[in-house]
Amino acid sequence: MMVHRLNISPEAKPIKYKKRAFGTERNKIIKEEVEKLFQVNCIRPIQYPEWLANVVLVLKSNGKWRMCIDFTDLNRAYPKDSFPLPRIDALIDSTSRCELMSFLDAFQGYNQSG
Repeated sequence: MMVHRLNISPEAKPIKYKKRAFGTERNKIIKEEVEKLFQVNCIRPIQYPEWLANVVLVLKSNGKWRMCIDFTDLNRAYPKDSFPLPRIDALIDSTSRCELMSFLDAFQGYNQSG
C-alpha cells in the first residue's frame, strides 16, 4: 500500500461533509467499488479522519458508473505546485525520435499515484 501525506496550508480548516444520500441501486454500486478498492489494498479504514469528502457517481459511456471522490475543498487547501505538468503538445513532440514506445494503464485508469 502506498501512503501519501499532503502538505496542507496551515490556514486551512478541515472540512467534513455529511454522507450524501443515494438510492438503493447507487448505494450497492458504491459498496461494490469500495470493496474492490479495499480488496486490492488501494484503500484502508481509518478511525478519525480530519477531512471527509463525498462520493460522486459519474455515468460512463458504456452505461456503467464510475465512482469518484469530490476533493474540491481539499484541493483548495493544498498549495499550488511550482512545477506544473508539461503541456500535452510538448510531451508528444518529445517522443518524435523514439523507435519504441510503451503505454501503461493503471487499475481502472484513474486510481493512480505518483
